[in-house]
Amino acid sequence: MRLLGAIAALLLGLALEAAAAAAPEPRGAGGAQARVALPAPTIAFLDTLERGTFAWFWELSDSSTGLTPDRAPTRSFVSVGAVGFALTAYPIGAERGWVTRAQAAERVLRTLRFFWQARQDSAASGITGYRGFFYHFLDPKTGQRFETVELSPMDTALLTAGALFCQSYFDRSDPREAQVRALAESLYARVDWSWIRTRPPTLSLGWTPERGFLPYDWRGYDEALLLHVLALGSTTHPVGPETWGAFTQGYRWGRFHGFAHVGFAPLFGHQYPHTWIDFRGIQDDTMRARGLDYFENARRATLAQRAYAIANPEGFRGYGRALWGLTACDGPIDGTVSIAGRPRAFRTYAARGASFTEVIDDGTVSPAALGGSLPFAPRETALALRAIRSRYGPDVFSRYGFVDALNPTLDTAVAVPQGRVVTGVGWFDTDRLGIDQGPLLAMIENWRTGLVWRVMRTNPHLTRGLRRAGFRGGWLDRAPAPP
Repeated sequence: MRLLGAIAALLLGLALEAAAAAAPEPRGAGGAQARVALPAPTIAFLDTLERGTFAWFWELSDSSTGLTPDRAPTRSFVSVGAVGFALTAYPIGAERGWVTRAQAAERVLRTLRFFWQARQDSAASGITGYRGFFYHFLDPKTGQRFETVELSPMDTALLTAGALFCQSYFDRSDPREAQVRALAESLYARVDWSWIRTRPPTLSLGWTPERGFLPYDWRGYDEALLLHVLALGSTTHPVGPETWGAFTQGYRWGRFHGFAHVGFAPLFGHQYPHTWIDFRGIQDDTMRARGLDYFENARRATLAQRAYAIANPEGFRGYGRALWGLTACDGPIDGTVSIAGRPRAFRTYAARGASFTEVIDDGTVSPAALGGSLPFAPRETALALRAIRSRYGPDVFSRYGFVDALNPTLDTAVAVPQGRVVTGVGWFDTDRLGIDQGPLLAMIENWRTGLVWRVMRTNPHLTRGLRRAGFRGGWLDRAPAPP
């Protein structure tokens, strides 16, 4: 039976490769991109994937505080960024009928209330945040700073984006929903974005009470696109347009496997801002000068990485149209292993990626890199996801959807600190990570119904931030002017 199953999986994988074989052509602004139809079995698969990924957030986040683990089933600290993705997941679950709207609103309310009431102070311990920002990781029992981690503007931005999505989604007169809106407004208003401009006009990566501001600032295209829009949109502690200009001045433009774009190697950097912001057809000055929008840029980066996997310059096992996707994710081992007579260097957790900016690749791919890119390349990503599930079965896919990562190249029996090796098949993670599960779920829903994008287009803080950054065009020109 195992042999028959393997043959069936191989045949399906070959069929999916053939279906995805046509090389996509670069397009202009993403707002004009045609809708891609996927086969009914693929849509059914996306249903299963979405529901399992939602269940990960719903069942593993604390129902009283809303605190979401960084990873599971390995016991871990709480990830503030993962909480932001959890907040985004709950309305998706309500829309899909997996929980009621009232249940989703109650979970959101408890989460926002916890973060609003948690202690904010400059002390080194016993606190959750400072000046409206929150620490990167929190203790799962107390919700207070975990060890000596940094106060994280980027993770605060992820949490805030989830809160603002809930603010606009829960728009009814129900008292619970009114409280959600009020708490989201209070949390956003409290964040002192101007304080982290310690080296104006750029924004710092973080702060600790022991050492002060970290000696690095956000410069150049990456996930902080979202952070900057939120900092610009504040009505209480905004930064000025010069901060956006300093950020975009660090952009690096180039060409990778035939696709010209502004580069950032791991795919999460393209996915995080697009989780909440519909960049289709709207442009800032930088993109306007290039005749692109950020959606088209992310599409090109995604397809360039796919082309890299098809070319497979390092000869990693399985790479091709049915296996690709590099992002920050778990990995098998820090060390070198001889595979088929060739020494191969592997990593555990790393920001993997492939671009003209850099290539960090050890044969480890993440299904989340594909799921989070579904709107950019629906045919190519969905069919690859389905092929991975078909080929590797329960080693990669179970109740909560895909595990975080797999590496078919490492198929030799070695001791690994994370996951497990199936001899002759490869290494498979056993954990799922909240900051990878989040964009996978939300971006699949964005492609299917546009839910998060549609709701966030009505949020005045988001539209204000985009306009202050110089964005114009498309839906933004039609959006009401924020107060």
